[in-house]
Amino acid sequence: MKGLRPQALMTRKPKINETQAPEALELKDACIEAAQAVIAEHGIEKLSLRDVARRLNVSHQAPYKHYPSRDHLLAEVIRRCFRRFTVALNGRTRSRDPIEDMRSLGTSYLSFALQNPLEYRLMFGTPWPNVDASPDLVTDCQHSFNVLRNALTPLYAGTKANADVIDADAMFVWSSMHGLATILQSQVMQHLDLKPEVMQHAAANVMKMVDTALMARIEALTATAQRHTGS
Repeated sequence: MKGLRPQALMTRKPKINETQAPEALELKDACIEAAQAVIAEHGIEKLSLRDVARRLNVSHQAPYKHYPSRDHLLAEVIRRCFRRFTVALNGRTRSRDPIEDMRSLGTSYLSFALQNPLEYRLMFGTPWPNVDASPDLVTDCQHSFNVLRNALTPLYAGTKANADVIDADAMFVWSSMHGLATILQSQVMQHLDLKPEVMQHAAANVMKMVDTALMARIEALTATAQRHTGS
């Protein structure tokens, strides 16, 4: 987690040319970028297909060719965020040491959250539209969680832990990283009476605590498995 520093983050706004109809860029993709621009500037409540069409300088009916409703558009926006998130997690520096691999995964998770605050907020801080509008949204969300699940699984070799135990621990790790990512982006961090070195090492400290908890968990599960084997 070294090298990551909490800082004031500016939400990146997709670049949309509002004076020309999308030609080089397919309308379906252009609608996604325009939707993100609307959300970044005015909030998700202001998102509408009509506003997206106006930004792209196309007819009000044009976006409906790809997105039958606002829910379909929003679902696709969020789905693509999860897909990029999964790519970022899978792009981490890999290690054969499961603990080192988990640390690298944590670093990739936090980097994505801090570098893509709008996308992160859409994934985890926005009420989802009706998932019937995009079954693939659920699939891509599950893919993101599976990255963590698959990274954790090698730690439990020899413990006889079942899938439910691993999933419960995956939720512990995820919630720890989510809490860290969320609080580092919150305004409250600007007003806490914390020494600079505490802020500087906040991410590394959380990762260390997660490591400690996981190792204690593995030791306990291993001891239990050995007792059962010997009985």
